[in-house]
Amino acid sequence: MISEVRSRRLEAGLSQAALGLVLGVSRQTINAIETGRYDPSLVLAVRLARFFGSTVEEVFRIEAD
Repeated sequence: MISEVRSRRLEAGLSQAALGLVLGVSRQTINAIETGRYDPSLVLAVRLARFFGSTVEEVFRIEAD
C-alpha cells in the first residue's frame, strides 16, 4: 500500500508525535505507516483520511500488481 500520510502531515506542519497524539496512536505507529512497514486498520485509515479532509482512497493507494 502506498501512503500519502507523510506528505499530508508535512503540509499540515505536524510532527509524527503531534499527529499521533491527535489520533490516539504512537509516533512509532505514524512512522511505520509512513515508511510502509505497517498498514493501518480500517478505523485508523478512516480517521487519518477524515483528519486530512480526504477520502481513504486519496490517502492510501493499493500498489498495482
